[in-house]
Amino acid sequence: MRYKALISSVMAGFLAMMTPLPALAEEAAAPALNTGDTAWMLISSALVLLMLPGLALFYGGMVRAKNVLSTMMHSFVVMGLIAVQWLVIGYTIGFGDDRGGFVGGLNKLFLSGITIETLSNTIPEFIFAMFQAMFAIITIALISGAVAERIKFSAYCLFAVLWSTLVYDPIAHWVWGGGWLAKLTPAALDFAGGTVVHLSSGISALALIMFLGKRHGFPTERMAPHSLPLTLLGAGLLWFGWYGFNAGSALAANGTAALAFTTTTVAPAAGGLAWMFAEWIHAGKPSALGFASGVVAGLVAITPAAGFVSPAWALVIGIGAGIICYLAVLMKAKLKYDDSLDAFGIHGVGGAFGAIATGAFATVGATGLIMGNMGQFVSQLIAVGAAGAYAFIVTCILAFVLDKTIGLRVDKEDEIMGLDQTQHSESGYNLF
Repeated sequence: MRYKALISSVMAGFLAMMTPLPALAEEAAAPALNTGDTAWMLISSALVLLMLPGLALFYGGMVRAKNVLSTMMHSFVVMGLIAVQWLVIGYTIGFGDDRGGFVGGLNKLFLSGITIETLSNTIPEFIFAMFQAMFAIITIALISGAVAERIKFSAYCLFAVLWSTLVYDPIAHWVWGGGWLAKLTPAALDFAGGTVVHLSSGISALALIMFLGKRHGFPTERMAPHSLPLTLLGAGLLWFGWYGFNAGSALAANGTAALAFTTTTVAPAAGGLAWMFAEWIHAGKPSALGFASGVVAGLVAITPAAGFVSPAWALVIGIGAGIICYLAVLMKAKLKYDDSLDAFGIHGVGGAFGAIATGAFATVGATGLIMGNMGQFVSQLIAVGAAGAYAFIVTCILAFVLDKTIGLRVDKEDEIMGLDQTQHSESGYNLF
């Protein structure tokens, strides 16, 4: 009887091994379209695009009245330039078949091979491509904050296309397209673009202003924002659009998206308060611009961590970003570099801080330093160092070439008159 029982057990185990379990069968099955995920990604993509007019208002309000249109144009024109560049070559460089871990191949040039039936996991690849296009568009627009009020519009347009192709697209491939940073052990974490978007744009902004030089009259002449209400409205629209930026990066309507939505509420709230109180203590009074800047700093820092940390750690990251970015902006006056609208101080420093903090505080879907995973922390340091160095060096080369050929900067007389008139023959305000 014992032998019969043993034989029966063996046969039952064999049959169980041969019978596919439901979970395994689902894993083996081809991905299927999920209409809920698709709807969420359509909305998220539109939310990210809304960040462009939000950024235009945020930056436009911070410059002098004579430069408001030219500054806002820097955000709007890339909606055209980079959307076309992404279709032609950007998407395939970022997400084409891997070529040596550095760039994607040309198999998706002009989005070739993609049809309405082609899926990227549970959503149409068309919407995945467009969601990623919005990231490419916003990234180059962030750089414009450092060079406002003095860069030639023609030089900016050419720089935007070249920089997106040579800097943004390869770094996006390294992290999100199956490149070498994604192949580290453990892989570098960047949920929604702390390294790819904010660090790359912030450090490139610093490189660009090294060649562009300071605005005429800086730092002795007072260059106060001409309309802080515009800036506050822009900050609000940025925060609103950032829910698509971060929660949409889950690429599905699921619990990870819900977590990212929550951390994207907590961190900017904490960042705004931290900056406000730091300024209150240091300068004696809190400012509206300070709170808005702190909100953006908190948004920047939580971006790489949004789906990897708990809300409590998001609070810590937001507070840290508000204080650290405030100190970084103060350094501008001491070091006397002219980062017009604090692109490096907020996006460069905030992006680096957020990427490193992800390696320290990750507890959801990954483990960081506080969970004993030193390797993850090291991977984050490698990603920050590599992306920062690459972006800085290539931007320096681009800036040098453009400066020596078409010139980066407007003439002194044009700068004094204002770029709205000299670059666009328009005026932001015709009140009289």
